[in-house]
Amino acid sequence: NTDVLIVGCGCSGLYCALNLPETVDITIITKSDFESNDSYLAQGGICMLKNDDDYDSYFEDTLKAGHYENDKTSVDLMIRSSQDVIRDLISYGTRFQRDPDGALLFTREGAHSDKRILFHEDITGKEITSHLLMEARKRRNIHLLDYTTIVDIVEDNNRCFGAIIRRNDSSLDAIQADYTVLATGGIGGLFQHSTNFRHLTGDGLAIALKH
Repeated sequence: NTDVLIVGCGCSGLYCALNLPETVDITIITKSDFESNDSYLAQGGICMLKNDDDYDSYFEDTLKAGHYENDKTSVDLMIRSSQDVIRDLISYGTRFQRDPDGALLFTREGAHSDKRILFHEDITGKEITSHLLMEARKRRNIHLLDYTTIVDIVEDNNRCFGAIIRRNDSSLDAIQADYTVLATGGIGGLFQHSTNFRHLTGDGLAIALKH
């Protein structure tokens, strides 16, 4: 039994766990080892709102990149929370590139009309995710289970009570949870040609669609 079950140990799953109260019992499961997720493979950088004057441009750049199909509330939330997120990542040890005076160094990437991308060499994803994982391993309330696959959620009357899991020895088990978070990554592993890890096959999406 656990208070919160998080399926997936990339940036989203780990950051979710670290933002929950330390009085909450959390179990994180991942289908492979804890470093075999696409968050580790991300090379470029991460966006941050530099100042209030940058908001309108940042917002428009994001909508344009999404062919104006974006959920505007989500875009606003992403932009306005970006400074707090970066502060969190730095507090966990992430070493973003800085100028000789110690100020954060911004670069520009595709779809952005201005420099608002923070980075660490060419391995930004690994730099961020590895420090999130180190922080998670320090927390007594966070329990990490590798080589553990979600088979299905346990659901009754449109309420989720946890999940059925398959362990590395192929045995099945149940995890009872008050809350279940699907942070299972993408679907790249379904395709013959992909730069994603092969085990990322959209399990979370399929389970969500099923229910």
